[in-house]
Amino acid sequence: MGVEDPYTLPEDLPVPQDDGAARHLPGTRLPSLALPATSGRSVDLSALPGTTVVYCYPMTVRPGSPLPEGWNGIPGARGCTPESCGFRDRHAELASLGARVFGLSAQSTGDQREARERLGLPFELLSDGELAFARALGLPTFKVEGRILLRRLTMVVEEGRVEHVFYPVFPPDAHAGEVAGWLRGRGRFRKGER
Repeated sequence: MGVEDPYTLPEDLPVPQDDGAARHLPGTRLPSLALPATSGRSVDLSALPGTTVVYCYPMTVRPGSPLPEGWNGIPGARGCTPESCGFRDRHAELASLGARVFGLSAQSTGDQREARERLGLPFELLSDGELAFARALGLPTFKVEGRILLRRLTMVVEEGRVEHVFYPVFPPDAHAGEVAGWLRGRGRFRKGER
């Protein structure tokens, strides 16, 4: 296990390829499940009105903590902290585009709470520790050191139904800007602009 700075990305990360594991998601209705949030409340993503951006990520690590063996060599694994910081930095812009944001991982709420506080995230992180949400939707996962983790993807959800999926996500530190651009384009399309 190596200890690395979670805020920066190595230049030689492998680029994830689209394996088709998220192709079934557009148009899918989210399952009605209460997911524990970092605020202490539960959130049922299927019941939220309007537009919700849910970015799924494998795991965040505390500074100074070791990464799983071979983490940097797993396409799409590295970059959860920079991705979360990107959504933090673009949160006001995403809100102005009518979207609420949630991060989702299989980590415990305690680990997520530490990350939310340390990173100053203005949105909540949701725990799918039992992978019930992931299994119900058929979200892509991978296994490392005996743990099943979510592959990095982002869903734009409208009134509880998946409208758009970003998968694979790369580079993770620029992804929030990609989501904002898609939402801006959707807004122009809905208004009839070309």
